[in-house]
Amino acid sequence: MRVVTFATEPASPDRPNEDFIAATPDAVVLLDGAGTPAGSESGCTHGVAWYARTLGSTLIASLTQSAGPLTGILAEGIKATTSLHDFTCDVNHPGSPSATVVILRRTGDDLDYLVLADSVLVLDVIGTEDPITITDDREGQVGKRYRTTMDALDSGTPDHAAALRAYVEAMRAHRNHNGGFWVASSDPLAAEQALTGTLPADQIRAAALLSDGASRLVDRFGLATWRQALDILDQDGPAELIRQVREAERSDVTGWRWPRGKTFDDATAFHALL
Repeated sequence: MRVVTFATEPASPDRPNEDFIAATPDAVVLLDGAGTPAGSESGCTHGVAWYARTLGSTLIASLTQSAGPLTGILAEGIKATTSLHDFTCDVNHPGSPSATVVILRRTGDDLDYLVLADSVLVLDVIGTEDPITITDDREGQVGKRYRTTMDALDSGTPDHAAALRAYVEAMRAHRNHNGGFWVASSDPLAAEQALTGTLPADQIRAAALLSDGASRLVDRFGLATWRQALDILDQDGPAELIRQVREAERSDVTGWRWPRGKTFDDATAFHALL
């Protein structure tokens, strides 16, 4: 990776950032921890930010030492992270901390990728106007069954908070189950459910990794196309993309224009020229 830039920002300055981003000259890892709403139990004393940082750090270290399949690296990372708290926490609890995962690695002339859950990988293909966009939308597809009540309520109200908690707890019944959706948590078998692939590196000009708090400018708010998002990253950098997300969020704090579980979300954007 010739030139790398990234920015990350918590949803609120008084809460920990549950995203994680790290890179080496040949690899990058992005995780987006799944927050636990107030009033919901997780069975873990460490929290989501700890989980994302611990798994993310394990993965980036493994990528410097192993050229093996990305699914295997992720499975081993989940095992190692689980082993650090399975003696103090209930790692089998349905709300045990979890995270999305995106990995991009250059190996020789190839680019390997892995995407688990709803963070986004965007690849700018040389000679093509429309970029390749890779995201795992199984969680969103399942979520459509449960979000009607939450989306009809004003964000920031007690009723919306209660509906968000009910939504998250309903979704737990589908987490890491066939027919549901898959995330990194305590089950290493989730790694086998990730979207993976390999592309010739000389066909890709640039790559972007976005947590869903950053990708919402495109996929929830519809205020930019993926091409326009890449142009923002190219010309003004990841911090500008996040600034535009925050501007949109502040313009709709009740969630009437763009119904969503979180008025503001942790946002991370990574951009690399390859």
